[in-house]
Amino acid sequence: MTRYSALSLIRQGLAGHRGWAPAWRSASPRPRYDVVIIGGGGHGLATAYYLAKNHGIRNVAVLEKGWLGGGNTGRNTTVIRSNYFFPESAAVYDLALRLYEKLSDDLNFNIMLSQRGLLFFAHSRHEMELFARSVNAMQLNGIDAELLDADYVRKIVPILNFSDSARFPVWGAFYQGRGGIARHDAVAWGYARGASALGVDIIQNCEVAAFRIVGGRIAAIETNQGVIEAGAVGLAVSGHSGVMAAKAGFRLPITSYALQAMVSEPVKPILHTVAISPATGTYVSQSDKGELVFGGGLDLYPSYAQRGNLPVIETVVAGLTEMFPIFRELKMLRKWAGLVDVVHDSSPILGPSPVEGLYLNCGWGTGGFKAIPAGGYLLAHIIATGSHHIYSEPFDLARFSSGALVDEAAAAGIPH
Repeated sequence: MTRYSALSLIRQGLAGHRGWAPAWRSASPRPRYDVVIIGGGGHGLATAYYLAKNHGIRNVAVLEKGWLGGGNTGRNTTVIRSNYFFPESAAVYDLALRLYEKLSDDLNFNIMLSQRGLLFFAHSRHEMELFARSVNAMQLNGIDAELLDADYVRKIVPILNFSDSARFPVWGAFYQGRGGIARHDAVAWGYARGASALGVDIIQNCEVAAFRIVGGRIAAIETNQGVIEAGAVGLAVSGHSGVMAAKAGFRLPITSYALQAMVSEPVKPILHTVAISPATGTYVSQSDKGELVFGGGLDLYPSYAQRGNLPVIETVVAGLTEMFPIFRELKMLRKWAGLVDVVHDSSPILGPSPVEGLYLNCGWGTGGFKAIPAGGYLLAHIIATGSHHIYSEPFDLARFSSGALVDEAAAAGIPH
């Protein structure tokens, strides 16, 4: 690995990094690949990496219609956690968290994982009763979770609104100590560099126009850079999953929504955990640069726009300043929206599609970033072996026919 002194880093920065070698190869498409992954975000890049690393399949291309990580991977609030209610969900998200915990070493690339812990605040006696049930379920699932009273929460986050006149009084919280945040672009770049080093072609500005299907099986992909034949194709396009499925001739039980996030001006370190309040619909963490990174629930109408709207901003900012009055004078620097694909039971879809040779990784809703390593690991396993991993089997598309749904929205009250 190339090492740079502090002075050489400054020189490279002032010179526009012209002396740095590219982190991954910028490839042009070849006529045929064993596997083509559509989507150059975290899930697509992770799938390509694990195909090459775990299964020895290296004749792989990743097609991205824009730039790597420019979709949802670069448009989220980078929260990582595995404190889900159902065993099926807990298994998948904790697989992701375990992979995240060793990912910097695996990729030889610092993803800036910060396991600063994560608090869900309870604002009533009824929420505390629900949280007690949730913590019991999580512990039975083997997930680290503990219920905290208000006095303990005050020790961890003394800047919370503990006043007698608080609209949302703090009764307590449940806590996952292994939760935290990671750097979103570092995750994408690390997987891209790792996949490229193993022989994967990463092709940017390559938009899919259509699929060629012969005898019910995927045969080729028509793109703006030509026709690419493929032995198998994986879809990892997040909010555009429904669009890609329509191009292949089938419909997914998915609706796409905008999910907004915001960033404040930077301040000195003051918030040392991830703070989430279901009652106010707001969550927040502080970045290494000192910015508050915060967001809330989905926009209320389906959309493919990456803008969001003012009412959601007002709701989120109101919730943030109610929770933390100390932040009321901060300026908001910028806001953005990502596209999330939401499934009826608020759980992902992993596995084969109705078209033979075409495989799905979608429906993560607001949980896509935290699931990146698991989504890639499991989709790679499915494509390489032709069968489900034990963790992915409950999330097969067939559950919508059998009725075996994994309804995390009803169980855990998650925003998607």
